[in-house]
Amino acid sequence: MEKIPSFNAIIEKCIIDNWDYDALTDFKGATLQFHDVARKIEKLHIMFENSGIERGDKIALCGRNSANWAVAFLATLTYGAIAVPILHEFTPDQIYNIVNHSESKLLFVGDVVAPTIDPQQMPDLEGIINIPDYSLMISRTEKLTYAREHLNEIFGKKYPKYFRKEHVHYYHETDCNELALINYTSGTTGFSKGVMLPYRAIWSNYKFGQTVLGHKLKRGDNVISILPMAHMYGMSFEFIFEFLTGCHVFYLTRVPSPAIIAQAFAEVKPAIIIAVPLVIEKIIRKKVFPKIQNHRMQLLLKMPIINKKVQQKICEQVVKAFGGNFYEIIIGGAAFNQEIEKFLKLIDFPYTVGYGATECAPIITYSDYQTFVPGSCGRAVINMEVKIDSPDPENIPGEILARGLNVMLGYYKNEEATAKTLDKDGWYHTGDLGTMDSEGNVFIKGRSKNMLLSSNGQNIYPEEIEDKLNSMAMVIESIVVQRDSKLVGLVFPDFEEAKKLNMTKEELKDIMEQNRQELNNIMPVYSKLTDIEIYDEEFEKTPKKSIKRYLYK
Repeated sequence: MEKIPSFNAIIEKCIIDNWDYDALTDFKGATLQFHDVARKIEKLHIMFENSGIERGDKIALCGRNSANWAVAFLATLTYGAIAVPILHEFTPDQIYNIVNHSESKLLFVGDVVAPTIDPQQMPDLEGIINIPDYSLMISRTEKLTYAREHLNEIFGKKYPKYFRKEHVHYYHETDCNELALINYTSGTTGFSKGVMLPYRAIWSNYKFGQTVLGHKLKRGDNVISILPMAHMYGMSFEFIFEFLTGCHVFYLTRVPSPAIIAQAFAEVKPAIIIAVPLVIEKIIRKKVFPKIQNHRMQLLLKMPIINKKVQQKICEQVVKAFGGNFYEIIIGGAAFNQEIEKFLKLIDFPYTVGYGATECAPIITYSDYQTFVPGSCGRAVINMEVKIDSPDPENIPGEILARGLNVMLGYYKNEEATAKTLDKDGWYHTGDLGTMDSEGNVFIKGRSKNMLLSSNGQNIYPEEIEDKLNSMAMVIESIVVQRDSKLVGLVFPDFEEAKKLNMTKEELKDIMEQNRQELNNIMPVYSKLTDIEIYDEEFEKTPKKSIKRYLYK
């Protein structure tokens, strides 16, 4: 295995080598070139230094994706401080808990988060900094106040002529196990744990990106950042890897609605697309399926001589919907709907499904779309091993275990949770259940925490039932729960479509009852639903669009 270099040295070299290229753009807003990023990093370093921030101190960041968020993160790492990214979707109480638990000295906040938080709830903070302009929202030390007020003056004295490439010198970590960031999980169980990620894990994920996509992505290519950077999936593969490749990253600074995403794809034409299933599924169900689910198209698809051409045409349309310029779409973060996956496979669409966890920063398995096995989530990536804790991994699901450079150091100030998750041999216990074929392809069955036990001792994986239910008439999303040993489906239907069809609530209930009967015909006895309940609102989700199951019983 190659020697692990300093990750901060890679950031330094990347900025110098791409000095005059576009780096970060807020969609429909300003663009920073790499030299602008360097200048802003330097100013933040001056502010850190003059306010008394030391290497190893924690700096928290909470706000929507933006160029300035990315700069503040890079400035934190390259100063030698520890970054604590916080999802802006978290409640104020969750933000207070993370800031206090991590012992952060500074907090960078976005303009949406700023009005919602009470600084009094975070007594140990020395200051709160607004991300849009790096102004002080609050300062509790004279040093910080002075440093910010005299920042331009100090910068001007340090660089009296102008700031140049040769001035870029960052902190180079010497131990790859040094802590780089603490990322608090946004799990579906309601509890947030601080995942301690060392530099080696961040580097190894970057190395993986370079190995599998380095030949497809080049300096100057455009990419869109949709997923929150405070989540490791978005951080590693919509920001760090692309930035270090010299790509131009566009941030959707507003709420990424399907309309905004579609506009961004059309204008930016990204070279690679990283997405969660929900984004892809929504675009296909709303933009593609209505066009092809008519009688004529169905007939054409069944005619052997014509269907290949028709499939090709459909594929071109779907590719166009995503900007028409990408090598592949990588889907991760949650299970992919089988109906959608079957359709994408039918038309030879260039997609693949990866698998990861915050605890692995995040990647565990992946395959290029050309070698990807449908239904799987790829094979173990470089620097990682994967095994299934089962007597028969091909046929009997067991817990997915992972080991290697990507794995965390442990949970911050939580030895008990660390001991449960990391065993003495270095295996990370994912909590996910899966199988593995003879080629090493991993197939996820569901979360072990979600697994239900039938009255006769059969294992029930609710995700498998939900997948089939989600493909049925008028169903947008569903959860399967167990009540007194009976299985009940909770469904959020397509109210928009129902309204178009002038459908009453009773008619909608009838359709759900038909769905239940149809589903039960194809499920084993122990997985049959006794009832379907209609929910009026979408289910609450984590930032990676997994349903917060613990809220629904």
